[in-house]
Amino acid sequence: MADANLNKDRLKVVKSILISQPKPDNNEKSPYSELATKYGIKVDFRPFIQVEPLPAKDFRKQKINILEHTAIVFTSKNAIDFFFKLCEEMKIEMPPEMKYFCITEQQSNYLQKYIVIRKRKIFHGVRTAADLIEVIKKHKTEKFLYPCSEIRRDEIPLYMEKNAIKYSEAIIYRTVASNLADVNLKDYDMIGFFSPSGVHSLFTNFPDFQQGDMRIAAFGPTTAKAVLEHNLILDIQAPQPNAPSMTGAIELYIREANKI
Repeated sequence: MADANLNKDRLKVVKSILISQPKPDNNEKSPYSELATKYGIKVDFRPFIQVEPLPAKDFRKQKINILEHTAIVFTSKNAIDFFFKLCEEMKIEMPPEMKYFCITEQQSNYLQKYIVIRKRKIFHGVRTAADLIEVIKKHKTEKFLYPCSEIRRDEIPLYMEKNAIKYSEAIIYRTVASNLADVNLKDYDMIGFFSPSGVHSLFTNFPDFQQGDMRIAAFGPTTAKAVLEHNLILDIQAPQPNAPSMTGAIELYIREANKI
């Protein structure tokens, strides 16, 4: 069934797509691989953004004393990696009594890369920040440190503030545009974006970018907003009621545009 939101004037055959994310670990079984095989199109992956650690000298400007805290909240493997590398750079050793709170059990197990987890107090949620907040509720007397990027979700800081829980937000890594000098955008009929930072990276690398017939797909409302703020035409927006994934939304377009 055709998507009523499609711009009929921009329905053109899609033969190649650039996804602005890293290639999936198991790409042969990924939805993108299935999409490529099903419709005979080329799907390439190239991350438009990357994260890099904040140097210790820049971290110190935040005037945060890590060891004044009794618990650390981790929401990603990046946060874990960059936090312990920062501690190593600053010659800070985590005391045995420090508590660790992670989004998932998988992340909590990842801590063993840096600490002996069987000797530490480690707590974790199930899958989301909301799950982790349920765990944090039972430990309101702790003084939390939240290592994060300058671009982060709001759930945990908002909960801490609303409930007057002592916490410090520590920026320990940042999101920057990848170098896309070797990418030829003319090789692609469509680009898929997943964050506002990815859209900004497009113009950082290609300041004179003209969309023309290039179709733009965006996942999430903030990404869609960034596309429109850059005066681009948003051809595909995900999620949709009948297509909750990016691949599903792209497939709806391809079915119509390629007359499959």
